[in-house]
Order: sequence, then C-alpha cells, then structure tokens
Amino acid sequence: MHDKLTREDIKKMEEEILHRKLVVRKECLEAVKEARAQGDLSENFEYYAAKKEKNRNESRIRYLERMIRTAQVIEDKMQEDEVGLNKEVEVYFEEDDETEIFKMVTTIRVDTMKGYISMESPIGKAIFGKKTGERVFVRINDNLGYYVQIKSVKPLAEEDKGNLLEY
Repeated sequence: MHDKLTREDIKKMEEEILHRKLVVRKECLEAVKEARAQGDLSENFEYYAAKKEKNRNESRIRYLERMIRTAQVIEDKMQEDEVGLNKEVEVYFEEDDETEIFKMVTTIRVDTMKGYISMESPIGKAIFGKKTGERVFVRINDNLGYYVQIKSVKPLAEEDKGNLLEY
C-alpha cells in the first residue's frame, strides 16, 4: 500500500532524515563508544541501551526513506468550503446529537486522540470532498453506518499543520 502524502509531508520527512543522520546518529555512536569504554560488555546496561537507541534511529531513517520512495504524492485542490486535506471540519453526529471537530490530514499524520483523521478512514472517506451543510452516510461495513452533517469547514491553523508522528 502506498501512503498518500503531500509535498509538505515529504519535505518534513526529509528534514527529519537529515537531522537523524547528521545529529542523532553522531550522538548515538558517541553513546555506544562511551558505554563500550566502561569495560565488560556482558553486564553493561548502558552499552545495550545505547545500541538499542542507535538501532532505533537507523530503523526510523529506513522507515522514512521507504515511505518517501513508495509515497503517492497528492495535492489538495478543494474549494474553501469543501472538506479536503489540511482542513478543520465540524461534524454533527445525528444519532448521538453531538458535534465533533476533526482535522483532515494525510495518513502519516493521523492521531485520533488529537482529532487528526485521514481521508482513508471511514468518516474521512465519507466526508472528503463534501461541502458545508451536506448530510453524509458514513459506511462502516455492509450492514452498519450512520449519518453525519457537515457544520463547517475551515483551513487548519498553522500550528496544526506541522508534526509527523514518531513511533
């Protein structure tokens, strides 16, 4: 599966790769060297912890490089009142008589605890491209679904546009 990423997402990933290669890698190598100098490696917790952090960094670099290599680059060409990437959407759930605010982002930036959803999620698929005021059926599976109404759509605030998730 190819992740759908914007050019901005790819740029941020490239910046993280560069930081990890030039800064974090050197710090990790230095930590391993210092821990190794302490002597007996069979009982040296600091050595194993430093090696683990070094491997974690290298793994993250490979992961990001693979994501960039296999990414499907997309652009948001939605109008201002349409649900699209980097938009904040207020959604009314008819069944629950509740309103929630979601931030529509690419798959790499999903964080449901903070309200960041992707256009690949069931609700994201249903509301993507819809306009303010539209009533939409969100299909969960062949037998289940629910209706929502799009109350408002606005661009994301600058502070919401940035961070990529780390593992």
